[in-house]
Amino acid sequence: MSETQKVVLITGCSAGGIGFALCEEFAARGCIVYATSRRLETMEGFQSPNIRKHTLDVTNGDDIERTVQTILAETGKIDILVNNAGGTAIGPVAEATIDQIRNTFELNTFAALRVSNAVIPSMFKRKEGLIVNIGSIVGLVTTPWNTLYCAAKAALHSISEGLAMECKPFGVKVMLIAPGGVTSNISKNQVATLKLSPTTAYKEYEPKIIERMKASQAPGSMDTNEFARQVVTQALSASPPPYLTLGHNSTLFYLLQWLPRQYALARMYKALIG
Repeated sequence: MSETQKVVLITGCSAGGIGFALCEEFAARGCIVYATSRRLETMEGFQSPNIRKHTLDVTNGDDIERTVQTILAETGKIDILVNNAGGTAIGPVAEATIDQIRNTFELNTFAALRVSNAVIPSMFKRKEGLIVNIGSIVGLVTTPWNTLYCAAKAALHSISEGLAMECKPFGVKVMLIAPGGVTSNISKNQVATLKLSPTTAYKEYEPKIIERMKASQAPGSMDTNEFARQVVTQALSASPPPYLTLGHNSTLFYLLQWLPRQYALARMYKALIG
């Protein structure tokens, strides 16, 4: 690799998802990309020789440290970190178990901070670098039936904003992405595996829960490759923006966050409950 080539680490790169498309786009722009997922077989199909696949469990601190140190040993740097790994938590929050709550935050919030904390020292040492956190428009306005995910992404948004302020004196930038609907596999498997408790109070709302599960993949969702193109263009620019929202319904949610909270939440209730 040349000294001018950017080295990019991306989490959550399974085929058919946002992370996979980001890997291809960064690689197409000449970057060396480290694509990671819990299992190598989920990342089949990359076309670029600039993409290097590694296993990484973002909820395991030792695994994170091993991966980061391997990259630094091979390339001497990580220019851009993209914290993309995440997953929805469909179901009534009133019936969520502590394990479900903990797992949602581990994957969507704590993992991004763990990986960032492992990479930041090397960025501070070089006085440059970019951390890209993939949040969500539901981190702006809560929706029913996916409340844990909303809460975890809202926490990630706050962490991103604080991290940006604290990293600025050391030349490291933080970019928060709040996607709306983008075509991916995020809800495909959950439709088949969704199971409410046998004693649930929400059985009559199951169709609404399934509707919410599929919302991000509704007609009008942004093409994954177009999403990746726009994000990578901004990330590789001379001045990456601190915040970017794009995808289906992103403009709506951006506006809703500035309206009276009672109105925004009433709209969510009417659309997804009654």
